[in-house]
Amino acid sequence: MEAALVSAATGVLKHVLGKLGTLLGDKYKHFKEVRKDIKYLAYELTAMDAFLMKMSEEEDPDVQDKVWMNEVRELSYDMEDYIDDFMQSVGEKDTKPEGFMEKIKHSLGKWGEIKARRRIGHEIHDLKKQIAEVGERNQRYKTGVAISSTKNATVDPRALAIFEHASELVGIDKPKAELIRILTQEDGRASVQQHLKLVSIVGLGGMGKTTLANQVYQHFKGEFECRAFLSVSRNPDMMNIIRIILSEISGQDYAATEAGSTQQLIRKITYFLANKRYFVVVDDIWDVDTWGVIKLAFPMTSSGSVIITTTRINDVAESCRSSFSGKIYSIRPLDIVHSRQLFYRRLFQYDEDCPSHLEKVSNEILKKCDGLPLAIIAISGLLANRERTIDIWNQVKNSVGRALERNASVERMMRIVSLSYFDLPPHLRTCLLYLSTFPEDCIIKKECLIRRWVGEGFVRKEGRYTAHDIGEIYFNELINRGLIQPGEKDVYGNVNSCRAHDTVLDFIISKSIEENFVTLLDVHLPSIGTQSKVVRRLSLQVGKKGKSTIPTSGMLLSHIRSLHVFGDSVEIPSLEEFRHLRVLDLKDCLQLEGHHLENIVRLFQLRYLNLKNTGIRKLPEQIGRLGCLEMMHIRDTYVRELPASIVDLRKLSHLFVDEIVKFPDGIAKMQALESLELVDVSIQPLDFLWGLGKLNNLRNLNLLHCEVDGVTNRDTYMAQEESNKAIISSLCKLSTHNLRSLTIMKGSNLLQEPLCMLTLEKLIIMYSPVPRVPKWVSSLMNLQQIHLEVELVEQDDLYILGALPSLLILHLKGQTKSNGRLRICGETGFQFLRIFIYDTNYGLLDLKFAAGSMRKLEKIEIVYLRIVEANSLDFGIENLPCLITIGCIVRMGEVDIVEAGKAVIERAVNTHPNQPTLLFQNH
Repeated sequence: MEAALVSAATGVLKHVLGKLGTLLGDKYKHFKEVRKDIKYLAYELTAMDAFLMKMSEEEDPDVQDKVWMNEVRELSYDMEDYIDDFMQSVGEKDTKPEGFMEKIKHSLGKWGEIKARRRIGHEIHDLKKQIAEVGERNQRYKTGVAISSTKNATVDPRALAIFEHASELVGIDKPKAELIRILTQEDGRASVQQHLKLVSIVGLGGMGKTTLANQVYQHFKGEFECRAFLSVSRNPDMMNIIRIILSEISGQDYAATEAGSTQQLIRKITYFLANKRYFVVVDDIWDVDTWGVIKLAFPMTSSGSVIITTTRINDVAESCRSSFSGKIYSIRPLDIVHSRQLFYRRLFQYDEDCPSHLEKVSNEILKKCDGLPLAIIAISGLLANRERTIDIWNQVKNSVGRALERNASVERMMRIVSLSYFDLPPHLRTCLLYLSTFPEDCIIKKECLIRRWVGEGFVRKEGRYTAHDIGEIYFNELINRGLIQPGEKDVYGNVNSCRAHDTVLDFIISKSIEENFVTLLDVHLPSIGTQSKVVRRLSLQVGKKGKSTIPTSGMLLSHIRSLHVFGDSVEIPSLEEFRHLRVLDLKDCLQLEGHHLENIVRLFQLRYLNLKNTGIRKLPEQIGRLGCLEMMHIRDTYVRELPASIVDLRKLSHLFVDEIVKFPDGIAKMQALESLELVDVSIQPLDFLWGLGKLNNLRNLNLLHCEVDGVTNRDTYMAQEESNKAIISSLCKLSTHNLRSLTIMKGSNLLQEPLCMLTLEKLIIMYSPVPRVPKWVSSLMNLQQIHLEVELVEQDDLYILGALPSLLILHLKGQTKSNGRLRICGETGFQFLRIFIYDTNYGLLDLKFAAGSMRKLEKIEIVYLRIVEANSLDFGIENLPCLITIGCIVRMGEVDIVEAGKAVIERAVNTHPNQPTLLFQNH
């Protein structure tokens, strides 16, 4: 039951089916009078679930089907609420009575259970009746008229792009010149090298990939014997694609290409192209497998040939690149100058300027378009036939995507986004739609987003992967498909945040409103509100314009499943109104105080609770009654001690606290814990330190160890020794279970003892250097990432680290001896290392890479380096064959020496076969 996914397509039908199965189990076998109706509901809902999944694949179901789909989804939510209420009312009476008063209460409880049985009987009968009515109504109004499969046929915008004249294109010159430079020699002619060149253009739909590819194709095609330009699209007919290639490169009529097997046609193409120069554009590839077939038609031996591919999916671009050792060209949005030029060209005559009173709103509209050409064209088309007044233009700015007026340009833009949306599997569509809960231009933290997905039930555990692991896979897939834009990255290149492109956000907001998936409320713009009084997920997006009350008049708050508040000027409602809440996110609500949480223990379905950066000082004493709670975040609050009942949260998987927070006894009861951050072990009771080792499912642990220096009191010293003994024992026990990531701050003394950590994949030691790399580190056979601070780095330390067979990322901080020599060669190890960051701690650098060292290294970064000799930056990067990026952050010194050092490393970069990107920075 708990493994079932919540989906935008089917609502909570799968959850309901699981819970109906529970009602048919032994625990509820005495409900004989309704078992037949329950079986009927399960049968009908199974059929409805299958139909909804099928219909969700349709880009534009007819109005009748849309109404029916919404009715079924809404019914599924109501059914789950009824069943949850019933299970809760019965579950509260399962304990055996002790004592006279308890027996009296138990007797009254039995009478309550009889009433509950009657109530559930009536409700299930009513639900059965509602399902029958929904099905009958759908059939009653079906006309039976066959609808043409071409009803949604529209002109493909990609087809129009290849007919645009170069003089009409805005912002095309620079990317076109860059692509030509990649493909040509110095004489400006296409390459005649022995092997073909490939460039894969990647970017969001509507960015102009097809237009750019066609412009380069038109520039070069006269220089090649054979040429072809073809679009693949989302659901390609591979036989048709291969026949088009054969027809275009050979000059035959399409009808003349024999419809043999795909393999036979591919052999014909490769035979025909052998020893010929060809130029082929393969436009709009959607998956790796499709490219895997198409690429077989192109012989690598054809000297000086060129292939350009376009795709909106990063994995496809990488597959194209790796097939022929090519390059990836990420198409960029238009800058503000070109955006304005395109916008004005569509609205005004060539000799007409933008009226001064519309300049500000024009800039605001262009900011919303974010450099996406198709969005600019669509919105300018929307404005073309409107009055040129500030009010009208402001209305359009605020309504695009939400009102979705029937304008051809807007529909064209949204169709391009919808292509990507409907190509997603249902679970990814649900995760994408959820971004509509965040305000426009909001920077969304990856960890925050994934935890919300888990809390909502969109993501589930699969095999050895946790729900959070699966959520990260989903996040990366949405980034990969270009539907969310990556935000800030950490020093290791991991994406830590994202945002939704305004055009994509407008689209998913419209879909969310249409399907009553998310309801948006702004106290200053009440017209943006819901189309339905039954709210499932409520996002309150308010500003700082004084205290405001949520405009929830007429809404059924009792059925809200998640509540998100953005802004600190809104009045927090009483939580007792939100009985079925699963997700409560009040992060950054500075007005939140303790009394607002008085009724939180009544939210018996609550899974996710985020109180980060709020004014609360303590949690309710009965917080342990939240039996379904899986995630709680109370960092950056005034909470200093957790209530004793916290250990009763047996489903709590992720707990984030400040280092000042003290835990009660009984931590060993919290067996579901997977993540625990940030705990100062020096203030915790011994029961916590010993109990920590019993958390068999703990995967991520973040500790602070502020040991008191210069202890003279014997009792204090003994207590500290006992604490160290307990935490070291617990760490060793954890690492024999599931511990994957361990962060220790200010706790270098803990590392002096041998720690057996068989399962550890990530080890971070910060703010407290160790004298040398501990020898026991060599036993960490599964370690993939290590961050370590060492007082002095010596050659033996590199041998210990280099011998780690799984190590991918090494972040090492420490100075070398004044006459130290650090040499890295094949014997040093590091056979699979991808990233090496060396922080010299403002010291000198004496590092040399010999031939055969770090053969897989892609990124090296030397941080806080003091340069006294320019040649110190000649450390042998030519011996790193896979190097892509090199970074140097140098301490400010004599300008001449710094510049000379920079020149040394630039020469090394320019002569490297990969010509890696150089990032040079003075600190």
